[in-house]
Amino acid sequence: MSVSTAETGRDVVLPEGAGHSLLVRDVVNETRDAKTVVFDVPDELAERFRYRPGQFLTLRMPGWQAAARCYSLSSAPDLDRHLAVTVKRVADGAVSNWMCDEVRAGDRILVLPPSGRFVPRSLEEDLLLVAGGSGITPMLSIIRSVLERGTGSVVLCYANRDEHSVIFAERLRELSERYPDRLSVSHLLESVEGLPTEARMRGLLGPFAGRDAAFLCGPEPFMDAAAAALRDLGVDRERIVVERFVSLTGDPFEGTRPRSAEDGGEQGARVTVDLDGQRHELDWPREAHLLDVLRSAGLDAPFSCREGACSACACRVTAGRVTMTRNEVLEEEDLAEGLVLGCQALPATDVVALTYDE
Repeated sequence: MSVSTAETGRDVVLPEGAGHSLLVRDVVNETRDAKTVVFDVPDELAERFRYRPGQFLTLRMPGWQAAARCYSLSSAPDLDRHLAVTVKRVADGAVSNWMCDEVRAGDRILVLPPSGRFVPRSLEEDLLLVAGGSGITPMLSIIRSVLERGTGSVVLCYANRDEHSVIFAERLRELSERYPDRLSVSHLLESVEGLPTEARMRGLLGPFAGRDAAFLCGPEPFMDAAAAALRDLGVDRERIVVERFVSLTGDPFEGTRPRSAEDGGEQGARVTVDLDGQRHELDWPREAHLLDVLRSAGLDAPFSCREGACSACACRVTAGRVTMTRNEVLEEEDLAEGLVLGCQALPATDVVALTYDE
């Protein structure tokens, strides 16, 4: 199928039945290297694109079969009418540069529904948010949701190269002035203070180690230093939530139809899945990933990257065993609790039970 954009006339080739073509409503300059892309969501897709603060969208560029990327939503659910993601230019990053230089209002981009687990358990909690660079994107959604829809408070520690790199600087200032007793913002500028080392982070975050949860998002070295500092301060692993993005090498918009025994595939297992409050029983071919089995059966199982790198498809094994072909995100503690990635899970026993509802 081919969709022509409203203003630029460029054609967008979409795989049949994969994702949704959303209209770009506006493109907003945030800094010299960051832009916010605002999407129109038609009424018939409103429920499909309902989201929670901290979640992200997976986008595919027009005509780029393998150029899919995940970008956090900077808009806030129930507060903003339109969905928005904020993209920061990355050196030699083909997709981020294309997003910042080429996308215009009237374009159409292929989008998967919102996903991700970087979400507060409650808007009544007191949160510590630690962001670096474009890691502020999901934080803005969380901050606004807590302040405007909840009763919790937020401490934000935000690191950047210099004052010109601070995304949402004015909005953060306005929120701080509007909620002085519930929002505290500290800026860390490399041009003034140097790189934020683990020791410096430990001193900065120490007074807030007792908060209900700590959320980390930013460049890998920055998050590693912040996480190490929090662990040294005695913060339990369960209270530290980290968002990591990797560049996708495949195309998550292209599904795979599992081969059944009738197709010549190996005799499969039987799986029981709890999803969205309903229980389903299905045949599970031995060489097929769980996500493909569920999606082929018409079930709306969550996913994003299809590469075992984002945890959007995580579920819990309650009976039987599975193996995973790849795992870039779940840690040993997660595996011990029975968590697996649906996009990478293969059956290891004849009968398996899983749940997405916990």
